[in-house]
Amino acid sequence: MSGQAYGTYPPAPEEPGLPIGVAILAVLIGIVGFIFILAGVLLAAVGIGLGISFPAIGAYGGLIVGVILLIIGLIILGVALGLWHQRLWALVLAIIVFGVYFISDALVGAYFSLGAIIALVLVIYLIAVHRHFV
Repeated sequence: MSGQAYGTYPPAPEEPGLPIGVAILAVLIGIVGFIFILAGVLLAAVGIGLGISFPAIGAYGGLIVGVILLIIGLIILGVALGLWHQRLWALVLAIIVFGVYFISDALVGAYFSLGAIIALVLVIYLIAVHRHFV
């Protein structure tokens, strides 16, 4: 025998932890989501204030844009939490968003910008660490 008592099992393999790159990306995406939420709330409040002070401008424009930014911010924050908790849907959504950003930047610009290069690197990285997501 190999030193194990009869009827015992070897220890289970450790679950893969959160890769440091995914943790950093989740925090940065969370910060962006928080900024969108803050901008949405402020824009909605200012839009309502301008609509009350200047009825010709109307409160609904700022309010609508503010609510849209708020919803987008909540979605972005949800993706950040999904990446942090290693959810597969968040990985797929992040790959799609970064991929679309890379393709749109490549089609619009005659050259690849730094943002497009970063998006491509993030897509490649997220595909490389996909085994950590459930």
